[in-house]
Amino acid sequence: MNAIKSLLAASAVALAFAGTAAFAAPVTYNIEPTHTSVTFFWGHGGGLSRMNGKFMNAVGTVVLDEAAPATSKVEVSFAIDGINTGVAALDGHLKTPDFFDAAQFPTATFKSTKVEVTGAKTAKVTGDLTLHGVTKPVTLDVTLNKIADDKKKAGFNARGTIKRSDFGISRFIPAVSDEIDLEISSELNLPK
Repeated sequence: MNAIKSLLAASAVALAFAGTAAFAAPVTYNIEPTHTSVTFFWGHGGGLSRMNGKFMNAVGTVVLDEAAPATSKVEVSFAIDGINTGVAALDGHLKTPDFFDAAQFPTATFKSTKVEVTGAKTAKVTGDLTLHGVTKPVTLDVTLNKIADDKKKAGFNARGTIKRSDFGISRFIPAVSDEIDLEISSELNLPK
């Protein structure tokens, strides 16, 4: 009897996450770079200020499986040269070997390895983040904002925290914080 209750509960979660198209086939979307931002935040001056920068050049795909959300997948990459803090000199410094070393490690990538459904439109997405030539697992808290009625567009937000020292970027710690907060917002489109 407990097995039946567990199965029913799991089915209810899957259906709730899936919305109205509960048994639709998986849909592969392209990440829309002009409506996608990977924003990162760090502390500066030992806590004097909170700074941020972003990448607006993400490319990749997201496979959304409404019938079985735990099998959804994401693969994304972005060029480190696309960094934008709003301060050209800081952008230049962040591209040097002191930080990202864009010449040696020009691209960052994330490839999901696990999706754990946590609510009707939320999940924990774990994947391998490769940054600065180092690959480490990272877990993001993801919210599915919406899937368009015609299924041609979708959108999500995600948050997480990494330690830059885990990726071999440790210069100026603790004056520049080790913990980096991530906020990602993305729109997805069906391939044309």
